[in-house]
Amino acid sequence: MTAPLLEVNNLTTVFGSGRGPIQALRREPAVSVRAVDDVSFTVARGELVALVGESGSGKTTTAQSLLQMIPVTGGEVLFKGQDVSKVSGRALRALRQHMQVIYQDPYESLDPRYTVRRTLEEPLLIHGIGGSRRERADIVTGALERVGLTPPDLFLDRYPHQMSGGQRQRVSIATALTLEPELLVADEPVSMLDVSVRAGILELLDDLRDSGLGILMITHDLSTAAKYADRIAVMYLGRIVEVGSARDVTRDPRHPYTQALLSVVPTPARAGLKRQVLTGETPNAAHIPSGCRFHPRCPQAEQTCQATDPVLGVVPRGAATHEAACLRLADLVPAAAGGDDTTPV
Repeated sequence: MTAPLLEVNNLTTVFGSGRGPIQALRREPAVSVRAVDDVSFTVARGELVALVGESGSGKTTTAQSLLQMIPVTGGEVLFKGQDVSKVSGRALRALRQHMQVIYQDPYESLDPRYTVRRTLEEPLLIHGIGGSRRERADIVTGALERVGLTPPDLFLDRYPHQMSGGQRQRVSIATALTLEPELLVADEPVSMLDVSVRAGILELLDDLRDSGLGILMITHDLSTAAKYADRIAVMYLGRIVEVGSARDVTRDPRHPYTQALLSVVPTPARAGLKRQVLTGETPNAAHIPSGCRFHPRCPQAEQTCQATDPVLGVVPRGAATHEAACLRLADLVPAAAGGDDTTPV
């Protein structure tokens, strides 16, 4: 077995909110927010791993932590065996050449003052890639061709406002690809796009994965993850509650949270799951419930769930790589999702 491209072990990111004057007068303790709490997963070369969950579950904070865009509180992030959390300055800049990110909103991630040519040339100049203007031009046109913006000459001198949303997102992807990264973090790459252009962007990411690029895709859409991901990690309130191959997680979801998410996917492939509409909102990360953090919303919660915090364990009668964090895991009947393991976008 070869070592994974990215290995995240017990990653924890805590934000301190401090105290206001009223809280200080009342001598109330400062509140901390455990945005990411003991998260572990891997991404191999040529693998697409989907990190799935509701808004506020900690997905984006996890991505920002592993890229060192925000400091981590604990754990380690190993990229090709090197702990990213212990790298800073020029060494971190050099490492980031191989770890690139695609942001959710292509309307905000591109500088409106820059043409496509200048946008793609900027990372090359920052990292000192391309010894001449001609070499940089060849890299830029090659990246545009790779993401399907052909012929490149039609796009090089355009500004963001002169392109559609799908074209802007392709420019964002091309900007990352100019540096020939080994890991690509895609944070909700299609959520801001029209349905008609989403499939094209997802197919592009799928093709990049086939070329050996490791991809961590953050999404709230389980149907998208089921179709394109190799593995799925379901996240709730800062912690991974179920992880396994896309086939295992979508055909045989064992955690009640995963079952609830899948039960509302509008496709016949989920017809075997009883519809579960979760009540209430995701709890405040500054006040995580005791015991299982999902128990206030869980339709299967028992008394013990309020006191005991479950850890990931191998699913009984399932694949050895399929894990879930539930106290009733041994008692849960396999959910008959039925249908195909790939669902339409």
